[in-house]
Amino acid sequence: MNAARQARPLQGRRVLIIVENLPLPFDRRVWHECRTLTAAGAEVAVICPTGKGYEATYEEIDGVHIYRHPLPLDAKGALGYLLEYSAALWHEMRLAIKISRKHGFDTLQGCNPPDLIFLVAWPFKLFRRVRYIFDHHDINPELYEAKFNKRGFFWRLMVLFEKLNFRTADVVISTNQSYRQIALERGGKATEDVFVVRSGPDLTRLERKPASDRWHNGRKHMVGYVGVMGDQEGLDLLLEAAQKLIQEQKHDVQFVLVGGGPALDGLKAMAADLGLAEHVTFTGRAPDETLFDVLSNADLCVNPDRVNPMNDKSTMNKILEYMAFEKPIVQFDVTEGRYSAAEASLYARANDTTDMANKIADLLGDPETCAKMGEFGRNRVETELSWDHQVDTLIAAYTRAAEKR
Repeated sequence: MNAARQARPLQGRRVLIIVENLPLPFDRRVWHECRTLTAAGAEVAVICPTGKGYEATYEEIDGVHIYRHPLPLDAKGALGYLLEYSAALWHEMRLAIKISRKHGFDTLQGCNPPDLIFLVAWPFKLFRRVRYIFDHHDINPELYEAKFNKRGFFWRLMVLFEKLNFRTADVVISTNQSYRQIALERGGKATEDVFVVRSGPDLTRLERKPASDRWHNGRKHMVGYVGVMGDQEGLDLLLEAAQKLIQEQKHDVQFVLVGGGPALDGLKAMAADLGLAEHVTFTGRAPDETLFDVLSNADLCVNPDRVNPMNDKSTMNKILEYMAFEKPIVQFDVTEGRYSAAEASLYARANDTTDMANKIADLLGDPETCAKMGEFGRNRVETELSWDHQVDTLIAAYTRAAEKR
């Protein structure tokens, strides 16, 4: 980042970033991108939704202009998503016009989901010669299938929107090699127009907290989880594994689950039904202070994302955050999860809650192996996967977009 500040290769560029599913600066990946582009000399504005703790409709933070808009409550079902996406598109177009008049922009970066932001980009590409960069966060046809366990009319719409989004994009930013292959094969993009920018943690902003048993609830061990509480995150599988670990194997362990989302209330009810209410702490969406405290003091961390085509190809930010805090990991065996964690993780059989429970138990009883795995993970983040290693590629993507004007 310091090199980008000194060289300022994007001096004079004006960028608009649109992200629909999380507010800024809560969305860590997009916030890293904003700070990198600003450090490189660009003027950056962002359109995003409001959220808990981020209610202001306009803020300037670290030189980034953040414009927020309301959205309906967390969508459930196809019609709920249609309502959410329609409202978001209306606000995004309204604010894009406002930002165009007030700040101007020569590049629009759209972050999915959904694959609809190209609709906002189209008129600016046509009449203002604005470049469109697609920042590919999720593979939406697979995400739809994971959420609703079916295909059909709306799935076919997801496929169409993805194709149009790729076709509109001058440049694609992929979060991993699996997504890059999708851009090349399904998206028909040229190799020189696709850049892999991983969602690495910014190690300068992660704060390790002092040793504490605050989250242990009086128990010997504590297992941590950080992430969205959604139907596709496999937290139901984690609770089943916790039941086996605690009630059948009699391990003295507390689970602390950090995050909010549409499935949170249902997961609390499931924990109570399984007799785990006293063994599982749900923090809800929490500030960094809580997140860092939990990760600093967990014995190990878990990623229960169920094995399906969506999760197999996706990189989960929580894996890299666990590694940054030197935590050993237990997860189901998925392609990108294994690529990221490598020897920092044990890999349970696909969606097998007994195997997950057994692997958690193995690590809780082997602190020496835990320490080695944690050290490996931290070193991998420092030397390969942290945000500092993504900066040059992000700037290269913006340079390529400018060349295509």
